[in-house]
Amino acid sequence: MNRLFRLGPVLRARKAQEDAARGAVIQSRQEIREAQQLAKRRALDLAGADAPTEGTARAMVASMVARQSLAAGLSGAHRMVTDAEELTREKVAELADAAKRRRAVEMMAERHAETVRHHDLKVDQANLDELAVTTKARNAARGIDAQTEERANSMRTGSGTAADRENVSRDAALAVQATRTHQIDLADAAQAIAARRGDLVTAVAQQTDPTAELEDEGETDESSRSRA
Repeated sequence: MNRLFRLGPVLRARKAQEDAARGAVIQSRQEIREAQQLAKRRALDLAGADAPTEGTARAMVASMVARQSLAAGLSGAHRMVTDAEELTREKVAELADAAKRRRAVEMMAERHAETVRHHDLKVDQANLDELAVTTKARNAARGIDAQTEERANSMRTGSGTAADRENVSRDAALAVQATRTHQIDLADAAQAIAARRGDLVTAVAQQTDPTAELEDEGETDESSRSRA
């Protein structure tokens, strides 16, 4: 199974396009604010330029031309606001489209990641099953009793109920005590055999050495006379 998502470069490109569209929206909104501020300044300028009520005709004409220029500037500022708002709506639509295209590829990447995860879980489960079968076959080949193995595991790991652990502990203690008793009996038997062997050696020595027997008899007679 291919663990690498093949559309990764496409996803990165879609994210870059979405970031660019988001930047364009931010820029267009800034242009709207600037156009609104310009329109506000033009409106204040027009309000401050009152129509002349007296003076020469040339001055009055110049003042009226100035007011018309200010009014035209104000109208242009309002058009700038309208254009900026229209451009912002277009940029927002482009951003939404870029987000949809990015999300479509991203969902494919998520599905691929989920497929890889399920595949890894299946492989791990298969490995565990194979390990369990191999261990069971190995234990069967060595002739290990399943119940003995289970009790040994409970003794090592502390699994099972409290009663099970107590029974296992009691059996282990009895086994140790039996081993010690067997060792003590063997020691006593060894001492008895050694004593018996010494007696036999002494008897054989007396039978093979008559001088030692005569000396023993002489010592016995001397002991009798002394007592008499």
